[in-house]
Amino acid sequence: MTAPPDQPGSNTHRLSVMIPCKNNHRTIGRVLNSVKGVATQLVVVDSGSTDDTMDLVLACQEWCEVVLIETAWLGYVRTKQLALDACTHEYTLWLDSDEPLTPELADGIRDAISRGVDAGKVNRKVEYKGKILEHCWQPEHRLRFVRTALAKQNKARFAGKTHDYLEVDAPIKPKLIPGTLIHNSFETFAQHLESQRHYSYIFAQALHKQGKKGSAWKILTSPPGAFLKQLVLKGSWRDGYAGWLCAGTSAAGALMKHMMLYEMGQLED
Repeated sequence: MTAPPDQPGSNTHRLSVMIPCKNNHRTIGRVLNSVKGVATQLVVVDSGSTDDTMDLVLACQEWCEVVLIETAWLGYVRTKQLALDACTHEYTLWLDSDEPLTPELADGIRDAISRGVDAGKVNRKVEYKGKILEHCWQPEHRLRFVRTALAKQNKARFAGKTHDYLEVDAPIKPKLIPGTLIHNSFETFAQHLESQRHYSYIFAQALHKQGKKGSAWKILTSPPGAFLKQLVLKGSWRDGYAGWLCAGTSAAGALMKHMMLYEMGQLED
């Protein structure tokens, strides 16, 4: 754990930015640069990086406090809760290591802090080949910003069995912060298909544990439903060929999930 003396201009201690990571050299540098001038503390939980990810993180000590926690992977929820628990500044912003802020979102976060917003959602958009996809998977509002005291009082926490998420207790109503959180998660749709395979298995396992059963009907109908949802309802065709590909990977994910769930049920019989 590294916590250097206060840096010039950081005496307000307003924003902790928490980032879980492992071998994210390709993307994390841009994320760190995007919070420079916004973050007063970086809380980074690393699960065994062997590339130069940590060099990029530790270089940030020049402009803010850095808290580095090195741990084995604890699962999505426990790893991120560990990071949240280590945040000590007035507000906390959760970012993954492939999620840089746009300048507009950085300004929106500054404004939310100045207005005393207790919790805030952001809209995340996928970036593909340097272009923001404006329609695929949109809107994607995620709770990412909370007053740190809420976490200390257990009124804000990480939860989830398949996808992890941050939640806050009622009656707190998160506000939508203007700007875009960029999701720079894959370079090619071949990589995205591999990611879909991974998450499809996780989703299928979770559904199976809940007693859900797969069916040939779901295998038949869910993929075209997922494809048309993105292409027509979301209008992803307006994102060009990438929009057609995102509809295709959504369909592939639905197909794999329901195939895996169906197989799990058959093997039990």
